[in-house]
Amino acid sequence: MKNTTHNMKSIMIAAVLGLMPGIARQAAAKPLKVFILAGQSNMQGHANVSTFDSMADDPNTAPILKEMRRADGAPRVCEKVWISSIGCAGDDMTEQNGKMTAGFGASTEEIGPEFTFGIYMEKLLGEPLLIIKTSWGGKDLHTDFRPPGAGPFVWSDFEFNARKNRGDDMEKDKAEKTKATGLYYRLVIEHARKVLANIKRVAPDYDPKQGYELAGFVWFQGFNDLVSTWTYDKCNQPGGYDLYRHLLAQFIRDMRKDLNAPKMPFVIGVMGIGGVKEDEKPGSQKYFRQAQAAPALLPEFQGNVVAVRTAPYWDNDLELLRARLEALWPKMDARAAEAVKADPKLTAAEVEAAKMQVVAENFTPEEQKRLKGASNGGYHYLGAAKIMAPIGKALAEATASCLKAQGKDQR
Repeated sequence: MKNTTHNMKSIMIAAVLGLMPGIARQAAAKPLKVFILAGQSNMQGHANVSTFDSMADDPNTAPILKEMRRADGAPRVCEKVWISSIGCAGDDMTEQNGKMTAGFGASTEEIGPEFTFGIYMEKLLGEPLLIIKTSWGGKDLHTDFRPPGAGPFVWSDFEFNARKNRGDDMEKDKAEKTKATGLYYRLVIEHARKVLANIKRVAPDYDPKQGYELAGFVWFQGFNDLVSTWTYDKCNQPGGYDLYRHLLAQFIRDMRKDLNAPKMPFVIGVMGIGGVKEDEKPGSQKYFRQAQAAPALLPEFQGNVVAVRTAPYWDNDLELLRARLEALWPKMDARAAEAVKADPKLTAAEVEAAKMQVVAENFTPEEQKRLKGASNGGYHYLGAAKIMAPIGKALAEATASCLKAQGKDQR
């Protein structure tokens, strides 16, 4: 009996050992998770890497900064996250690809939400992933990203009459609008299909046998619709952006259909320019944010569409400092002109030093240090990593929560 039991254990061990290569192959064959990020200039990202340091002094962002940098202080390179990005290098279709790191923003010195999205998505899922980023500055949803299911662009009575009264060539305007309608929607689809047709070109470690899964779509867009007062002529009234709400819901449906991913998690980055204070007063921003968040409340999208508010990550103090700096620009230019007049041989660095003297006269050393945390205007989230990095993290966490709710996070 003792020998029989021993033999049975040996057989079971051998069987398990024999299965192990198969188990390893199964693990290796787990589909690669692919995430599509799309939008306009804030999805491109205008936070210069020079603003990273500003995150160190805030207990809310210092832990994120540690994830963003290597031990030597250089931007982190994610060994298991690959990216293909278009629309950020000066024209519509120039592609940048490689392992995720800083420099996939609007320029090679900037980041958008993709950087911390990739860092935290890798951390949350614990597996390799691919990001396909498609973003172009100055594009709207009512025309440029208009989904096919929304039908052709139709001028509102207000815009039609305004154009006509201005003496526009209506036939020419109509032809141009028809050509532009949905162009960037189609470019998102085209680039996604191009990358997915040959993933190994972007992610060399990818094994075609494992396949892939479209595991999430992140939408971060809105400024051009917010300020499009001809299209949204009632923008300062409740419901003034109902058209955007309808278009975004259709955008989600059409993207899922055209990418053959009917339940693909969809995360909406709700505009946060100006911070939470903009929610507290009537006006276009408040109503636009409501329209952006509305699709997540539809019954058909429950559990797979999430709206992420980005307003809580705004920096009110930095906004005020930046406004003071911008008010000084004429004085800085005048000081530079005076310096050049006094000495035409001044170098560019010396002229810049003359400008900075004005800054030193109007800001304390601590304020000057804080100012280095901004590298762009308010419409670009001040070009601040302190704002943009937490937004990317929040978008990743929302996407991971959707996957978990769908049972697709198998860790």
